[in-house]
Amino acid sequence: MWAGDVNDLLKFIRPLHEGTLVFVASYDDPATKMNEETRKLFSDLGSKNVKELAFRDSWVFVGAKGVQNKSPFEQHMKNSRHTNKYEGWPEALEMEGCIPRRSTAS
Repeated sequence: MWAGDVNDLLKFIRPLHEGTLVFVASYDDPATKMNEETRKLFSDLGSKNVKELAFRDSWVFVGAKGVQNKSPFEQHMKNSRHTNKYEGWPEALEMEGCIPRRSTAS
């Protein structure tokens, strides 16, 4: 997002169909160009951290359109010159796990 256009992201996220999974991994500034609409859309996908994202934070997230709760698949590392591991950069994040299959009504 540092050099991108938030409108391209919005064009991608707005029309997602119910149940579509969204995978996000960012190491260089996911937040600078995010506006309120973008943050709300990610929150609606299940993000609990999107509202706190700031310049150069690290963020990984898996969410879904129509999710009822906040996603357990999210990590966020704040950019802080006091705790950054790699000079001016926060530590890299790793995430693993199994995403449960959505049950269908019979």
